[in-house]
Amino acid sequence: MSSLALHGGKPVRTAPWPPWPQYDERERRALQEVLESRRWGRLSGGKVAQFEEAFAAYQDAKFGIAVANGTAALEVALKAAGVEAGDEVLVPAYTFVATATAVLQVNGVPIFVDVDGDTGNIDPAGAEAAITDKTRALVPVHFGGRAADMERLLDLAARHNLVVVEDAAHGWGATWNGRKVGALGALGGFSFQESKNITAGEGGIILTNDEELAAKCFSYHHIGRIAGRPFYEHHVAAWNYRMTEWQGAILLCQLERLEEQTQTRADNAAFLDEKIAAIPGLRPLRTDPWVTRNSVHIYFFRYDQEQFEGVPRERFLEAVQAEGIPISGGYPHPLYRNPLFAEKRFGRTGCPVACPLYGREIDYNAVSCPQTEQLCREALWLFQSMLLGTPEDMQDIVRALEKVREGAKELKED
Repeated sequence: MSSLALHGGKPVRTAPWPPWPQYDERERRALQEVLESRRWGRLSGGKVAQFEEAFAAYQDAKFGIAVANGTAALEVALKAAGVEAGDEVLVPAYTFVATATAVLQVNGVPIFVDVDGDTGNIDPAGAEAAITDKTRALVPVHFGGRAADMERLLDLAARHNLVVVEDAAHGWGATWNGRKVGALGALGGFSFQESKNITAGEGGIILTNDEELAAKCFSYHHIGRIAGRPFYEHHVAAWNYRMTEWQGAILLCQLERLEEQTQTRADNAAFLDEKIAAIPGLRPLRTDPWVTRNSVHIYFFRYDQEQFEGVPRERFLEAVQAEGIPISGGYPHPLYRNPLFAEKRFGRTGCPVACPLYGREIDYNAVSCPQTEQLCREALWLFQSMLLGTPEDMQDIVRALEKVREGAKELKED
């Protein structure tokens, strides 16, 4: 066996990975069209409206409201769902911070729920145990593109009169029992940030099948205006979270190639699942029967330090990266360990957590989500653009992982 690249050996791979974002003449023409139209904002253009209709149809939803980014999508959706001061909202502890800060931004109190360590998605039993008389909404995240257990979560929400707002920031094209995610609950939010599987650098959209909720979302993202009413008539305190025509134009083009790219990612992920499962100490996540399509924003698997001769995960990551494979350990700690929550950095008054309308004490330092904490120690991530590669590219990933596994004793001794 050749020496590990980390120790001066020849790396498995030196070739570049597929570039991201991807574009072609379609984007060039679309942006030129917007430029020459002199209609660059939503108020005077039509690209955003076209994208709203096209993306909603792609995700099997009736209504789409495009916004400035994915965080804005969650904020507007939660506001439309009726979350106000004093309300608790259940969120998974293993997710990007925006899932929880969106709750804070509408004056709600995020309550962290553990995840299923084999899927990375919120645990329905843990969610039910966290419900109180203050609980207003539930935000399942379809993490990495793998649909959450929506049957149990929707049943739970119905029994406890909760609003389900899906965080589908990773869910473009993902399906649950053959149905696209994002409008399975009352509302759902998507992200088009530059790392995402469909991107305009930034951007987001809210989907819903409820006409009344769609109208509320439109107003909340559009400075309180109501469609068909006078321009300077404002009905609610709201944001300006409008998407620009530039973003709408790019996203229309990106959407044209999304289906083919999603299938490529899914095929490559299936190959990696089979090969990685055969490497001692590495374990792909479980694919439940309801996950009828994983959009694979993150290819997520787990590391067992004991089976790697006790080599710390961080050293394993260094060794794999040296072999030419971009890989990450993901989130270093659960959301509740961030200074924002651990130190209650909520401003001078401490609201919304210290809001009199809430009237309860909460100590995020006392939160314990064991599965989330273990995932933060064991997670391994490969990113979506890598999975647009060829079968030979996927073989390089496997070869690098196998090489580092064979060199585990060498790593331990250095």
